[in-house]
Amino acid sequence: MMKVGLMLSAVNPRFWVDAARAAEEAGFESVWLPEHLVFPVAMSGSPHTGHDEPPVDARVPAYDVFVALALVAGHTESIKLATNVYNIGLRHPFVTARAVTTLSMISGGRVELGVGASWLKEEWDAVGLDFSTRGRRVDEAITVCRRLWTEDVIEHHGEFFDFQPVGFEPKPVNGPPPILVGGDSPAAMSRAARLGDGWLPMNHSLSQLPAGIERVAELRRRAGREDPIEVTVAGDAQSVADLHAYDRAGVRRVIVRPFASSREALDGIRRYGEDVLAKMG
Repeated sequence: MMKVGLMLSAVNPRFWVDAARAAEEAGFESVWLPEHLVFPVAMSGSPHTGHDEPPVDARVPAYDVFVALALVAGHTESIKLATNVYNIGLRHPFVTARAVTTLSMISGGRVELGVGASWLKEEWDAVGLDFSTRGRRVDEAITVCRRLWTEDVIEHHGEFFDFQPVGFEPKPVNGPPPILVGGDSPAAMSRAARLGDGWLPMNHSLSQLPAGIERVAELRRRAGREDPIEVTVAGDAQSVADLHAYDRAGVRRVIVRPFASSREALDGIRRYGEDVLAKMG
């Protein structure tokens, strides 16, 4: 059955808890928040195909995504808590693994970790990291996090992270959380296939999704992974018919935002639950 998530990024933080509660009551499967560490004043590029200018500027508010989701966790019971996407390469794996584990403990294992290799070079420059090596750094960070979440004693000597044996307790509830890899480039699709439990395409249209999904599946088979990969898309699905169209394309979760402003959020969430989620078969 198609899963439907709610994007919380357009909601004023004062209403995150109310919106998440309303989403849980309406039948949404998950809530999602994006993440950036810092927005430099001078920025270039865009994550969106066909756009040259950044979609944000330095004045846009940004919040610690795990603190925000922990707040939501404390006021909800079943809805999943997810990132779209977390810039895992900007942090040491110890930092990421500890934050995710803490959120897992608080929420009873309701965490899904969407990660990306990033598009914003100036953000990497600001923290003193080499943007050109971000892909390899992200790969290594994912690998180290999974080891921290599963092994009793972890020792690692890699290209970017090097440490002697350490313990890492506690472990996340119900095992390592699913890692969803965001991005549409060949490198991102390969990363999703090799290292991800899910794929988060950003620039694939509905008509392009089947071919993209098959490409990731083929890369996954080549990597020796036979388990299916779950595809999640932030899409414009305003009806049951729209959701069925995504389902036919091979998508298993759609993230929606059924409102235009914070003032409309609660009503929009409830209407979507009544008009769409309650009628899904």
